[in-house]
Amino acid sequence: MNKVVIFLLIFLFAGINVFSQDNVVGDLKVRGNKKIKTSFIKKLTKVTVGSKLDSLILEEDIRRLKRLPSVSHAYYQVFPSEENTYNVFYWVEENFTIIPLANVYTTNDDEFAFRIGAYEYNLLGRNMTFGGFFQRDIYNSYGINFRAPNLFSRHFGLALNHQNLTTEEPVFLSAATADYRYNNKSYELLGLFQINFNHRLELGLNYFTEDYRYLSGATDPGIPLNLNVKKLLYKFVYDYDDLDYYYQYVSGFKSILNFQYVTSRDEALPEFVIGWNDFLYFKRIGKKGNLANRLRLGISSNDDSPFAPFSVDNNLNIRGVGNTIDRGTGVIILNSEYRHTVYEKDWFILQTNTFVDAGSWRNPGGDFGDFSDSQNVRIYPGVGLRFISKKIYNATFRIDYGFGITKDATNGFVFGIGQYF
Repeated sequence: MNKVVIFLLIFLFAGINVFSQDNVVGDLKVRGNKKIKTSFIKKLTKVTVGSKLDSLILEEDIRRLKRLPSVSHAYYQVFPSEENTYNVFYWVEENFTIIPLANVYTTNDDEFAFRIGAYEYNLLGRNMTFGGFFQRDIYNSYGINFRAPNLFSRHFGLALNHQNLTTEEPVFLSAATADYRYNNKSYELLGLFQINFNHRLELGLNYFTEDYRYLSGATDPGIPLNLNVKKLLYKFVYDYDDLDYYYQYVSGFKSILNFQYVTSRDEALPEFVIGWNDFLYFKRIGKKGNLANRLRLGISSNDDSPFAPFSVDNNLNIRGVGNTIDRGTGVIILNSEYRHTVYEKDWFILQTNTFVDAGSWRNPGGDFGDFSDSQNVRIYPGVGLRFISKKIYNATFRIDYGFGITKDATNGFVFGIGQYF
């Protein structure tokens, strides 16, 4: 009898031991990549040789890979090897990542501006971005950008940016409007930190010079005709990203908080605090539809200055409204659009786009009641087309036409590469 009990106990403990053994990753292979370094993918993903085989971690790794500019699609396969050991294969479909930049925008006032450039989004096969642009908006401008989010590890990277932007800017005085030649020359250094799959931070400094030169229009004794002020900007960005991608389709939620503190040495352009949050929500509609929404809420120091930080602009927030037609110290903007795939063949996709852009601003020195003032509210519905390549990162050529339905509205085309948001 004792022998039977002992045998049953041995069998019970052996069974517990067998069923408690975890399945582990015996080997990790990456397939399909040509330009992306295999070592970089293994550095970025959480699955490693010897780690526990967990389907949730596998899915997270695949979603992380699909967020890379260099990857158009990714999936995994698992094959048994030895007892409790499995081989994992990550398959990636690469994008072409040397991409031209082009944005063109017009209004019915015959305004015309463009920005062209080129960027490499997978420099050295390690998810680094490097490139620049040239802009013509009455005056010539340029910018150079470098971004390496995984330069030091899966969690740490940096970004370097330099811009020299010159435009003709309307300055809205109490009685009328003046035109100034505006130049902003800046140098920026950012530290990039990815806390985990969903949460990311950016911290950094931006040293810049703002130069205003009076051209024409109204004048005000309290507003200088010429200004040249050196400033220092402290930047903080918090990015929550829970988006999922399937080629041209996006679903999920994303929130980007941007907070800045700007110092100044001139009372005409005083120091100020500014912050805004973009809330983005995407939803698949059937097999071919995609609903996309962006809500921006922003606020800044409420100085009664004609040089307010938030602008109403064709290429930023309201399609068809014109190039910098107003400014404010607070902003509420909603961009909502429905993208529908009407043709898809191999690498090429054609989408139609129906949108409504709406926004309102707080006047410099005003109050929150300004948001409901009809003079500050702008609503622009419109339609557009998207020509998309599955094999080239961000290769979405867009054409949108927005027409205003509120007071003193304009209308116009907005051209560009990449979705509007």
